[in-house]
Amino acid sequence: MPGRTTDTQIDFVTGAPVAGNLDVRWIHGTARAHGAGDPPIQVHRYDEHTVILRQSKSVHFEAPFMFLLFGNDRALLLDTGATADAASFPLRATVDDLVTSWLAAHPRDDYGLVVAHTHGHHDHVAADGQFAGRPGTKVVARDDAAVRSFFGFGDGWPAEIVQFDLGGRVLEVIGSPGHHKAAITIYDPWTGILFTGDTVLPGRLYAFDFPAFAATLDRLADFTAAHPVTHVLGCHVELASKPGHDFPIGARYQPDERAPQLTVTQLTAVRDAAHSVSGQRGVHKFDDFIIFNEPRQRDWLPALARGFAHRTLARIRPGRR
Repeated sequence: MPGRTTDTQIDFVTGAPVAGNLDVRWIHGTARAHGAGDPPIQVHRYDEHTVILRQSKSVHFEAPFMFLLFGNDRALLLDTGATADAASFPLRATVDDLVTSWLAAHPRDDYGLVVAHTHGHHDHVAADGQFAGRPGTKVVARDDAAVRSFFGFGDGWPAEIVQFDLGGRVLEVIGSPGHHKAAITIYDPWTGILFTGDTVLPGRLYAFDFPAFAATLDRLADFTAAHPVTHVLGCHVELASKPGHDFPIGARYQPDERAPQLTVTQLTAVRDAAHSVSGQRGVHKFDDFIIFNEPRQRDWLPALARGFAHRTLARIRPGRR
């Protein structure tokens, strides 16, 4: 922003990890048809330099979380949600407003934006196109070669941990294949948050390459033992408060859903559970997550049938979403 440069550099090291705010009621759909009344994107400021966004279930049932992290030189948008259409899902406009607001408080020239992904599945990359042509913006492609090249992974992938500097806010990037071959986990020392994408979350953990998934969990558990992690924050919530109870696939209404953040203890429990079901393909339910170990067609059928029945009933009785 010409004419608004400041020499003031924000200190993203001293006092880290900082206390942030996760006391929020996340949008989770409504009992009214199509979640009428929900905003398309919920915006929550964890702290002055960290924003958590959630796509509304009224726009897409996946309702993924996205994350915007500000550094001195550039910001990182992690994931772009499940919907490409800017009219129904105005992610670019929302991010532009947030960047403009942050720059008003912290003026500086030539501020950049990197758009990257926890992994390349459609519900995390759909709105990439909204950022095409945005000045000062780099959109990282979703394939594993592009991810490894951009972040600077070498021959040590995925065991190697690399740093990514936003300008004094230096992130740790951990290769995390298993759910998706290009999956990464990002640790932010400023907040202490470990952003785990779809690898660890309160819901269904789809391990399509189970040996890689188990190895990733080993690395993450080892990492949390050596670093001050405040929250383990994935991209979806699929469990209710009742232990082991997941909402149907495709549900647009999730009353009494859990908070998205997990603890280091729960991440370690995911690691231990994964080892306990190694070699046992199929669906394995635990209190805080459900592991799909290289699911076969027959393993998917109960969950898909339940989801289909739920969506059919919702169409017949729109008040039940």
